[in-house]
Amino acid sequence: MTTVLTNLGDFDITAIEGDGLWLTPDDAATATGWSLRPEGLCRGDVCVPVPSDRTTDFVSDGKVNMAAFWHHLGMPAAQTKGGDVWALGEGANSRADSLQSLDAPDFSLPDLDGAMHSLSEHRGKKVLLATWASW
Repeated sequence: MTTVLTNLGDFDITAIEGDGLWLTPDDAATATGWSLRPEGLCRGDVCVPVPSDRTTDFVSDGKVNMAAFWHHLGMPAAQTKGGDVWALGEGANSRADSLQSLDAPDFSLPDLDGAMHSLSEHRGKKVLLATWASW
């Protein structure tokens, strides 16, 4: 079992052993939103053709190498040493666009009583976000 971390969530998926993150087309679509179609890998109306000279790097035996595709898109993909956890991140351009908007992404956190609250509940109000990291 492999855990795949994406902006859509955390997914426990059976990946095929070997170099890369080889997933079934259904698992790839669930974890990333990108589906395999005759025209290439597509997300909504956007399709990225699979380069004809590198077809086997991306698709083989009915499986899709999402790590290779992620790198092809210029987005970061990282794995643990054992390969049991993969993180497929957003590209720098997407992050830069978000930062320029000055809108914080929505998230939810529990209060001291365990009730969940999301940032979107406070849209239109002034909110102070204080963050901290140990590094």
